[in-house]
Amino acid sequence: MGTIEGLIAALGEIAVETQPQKVRRRSRDFYWYSPILKRRLDHVTADLVITPANEAEVIASVRACHAHEVPLTVRGGGTGNYGQAMPLEGGAVLDLSEMNRVEEISLGRVRAQAGALISDIDGICQKHSGQELRLHPSTHKTGTIGGYIAGGSSGVGSITWGLLRDRGNILEARVITMEEEPRILELRGADIQKINHAYGTNGIITELAMPLAPAYRWCDLFLVFDDFMTSVRFADALSREDAILKKLVTPLAAPIGHDWLRPDLIAEGGHAVALMIADIAMDAFRDFLSRWPAEIVYERFAEDRLSSELPIFEYTWNHTTLHALRHDRTVTYLQTLFPAPDHVAKVEQMYRHFGDECPLHLEFVRFSGQIACFGLQVVRYTSDERLHAIIDHLNENGCPVFNPHACTLEEGGMKKVDPVQLEFKKEADPKGLLNPGKMIGWDNPDFDESGDRKFLYEEH
Repeated sequence: MGTIEGLIAALGEIAVETQPQKVRRRSRDFYWYSPILKRRLDHVTADLVITPANEAEVIASVRACHAHEVPLTVRGGGTGNYGQAMPLEGGAVLDLSEMNRVEEISLGRVRAQAGALISDIDGICQKHSGQELRLHPSTHKTGTIGGYIAGGSSGVGSITWGLLRDRGNILEARVITMEEEPRILELRGADIQKINHAYGTNGIITELAMPLAPAYRWCDLFLVFDDFMTSVRFADALSREDAILKKLVTPLAAPIGHDWLRPDLIAEGGHAVALMIADIAMDAFRDFLSRWPAEIVYERFAEDRLSSELPIFEYTWNHTTLHALRHDRTVTYLQTLFPAPDHVAKVEQMYRHFGDECPLHLEFVRFSGQIACFGLQVVRYTSDERLHAIIDHLNENGCPVFNPHACTLEEGGMKKVDPVQLEFKKEADPKGLLNPGKMIGWDNPDFDESGDRKFLYEEH
């Protein structure tokens, strides 16, 4: 095995950072959303950060890491929530932020380097031809397209377009393998799933081709209801109105809206729904809304937004928890699927059961061709034992939890051991150097999902 010093020498003129504080900062993400990960990952840092300027430098970096057997963890914007890109075994972080060009735009399609910020892609595509990405995370301004594909699964736009895993939501991926002589692969069709939501464990994404949609003028709205379950039934009904073009349908149980988001708009006890509706659909939306007991407390197009105001999506998806944590560092969150067709009934069951211990935040999506909703509920954390009991209760009652208090694909992701991704890792990363410790199937092929929750975590 080689040394870090030998690796640095082999990298030559490629930009390298070894100053410990700077390396530590670029070895972090938002893992501290979880009190469990906060304790267990606080010590994690790489030995160096490599920042390639182009694909040739990525290949040279991979070749050098393979020769010196140094682990390599790819980093985008560092906006993950559960340590997806934190280097558990040290080694090198490969920061792709300098590879940020939008390469090509055509009708319905954009090709961009993996380090391109999602907001930059949208801005360039809107200016070019009035188009935008179908999906984006709440980290629109800071997330990269490569990081989103490697670590994300859904987001703003999923109510119309489904999840990133749905066929057609990723068109192509250019991937570098971790081998003695790295290969460049162009993945399309079913092969996309080899690297989709794989945390960079089995290949380095350098470019992506993504589908585009028309960039409508989107109206941001906050509605307030007196009753939470009425707001959920409203959200479910609106989600089924296919001709009302929308990008976001987000019910937020009290006290989330008042205590943690917009107390200037949402009164104490008010149950909010955040929406993004296309301008051409606003008349139809108002007609639909007239049948529901809701009050519009906020309505703005982007050009009318005050400079001090955030876009509505900044209060949704994972940013809801971020706002809550800014007010109360003792809370955390969960990621739960309320599956169709009885998702509304499941929501009510869990809402009644947990009450204010788990204020419900829902994101309505198209999931496997049906309307369903994810819960990103805020949790008033008291202990690990209680958190695990909440997770067990949800799982046992048909509401699967994708545990954000674990950083492996199988525990925290949206699937069990994925044989396609595991086989691709055997092919593309035979030494297991890419983001080690994140794919249980590689480290323990006999892993049973019902086993020890603390797999891969050792107390330090």
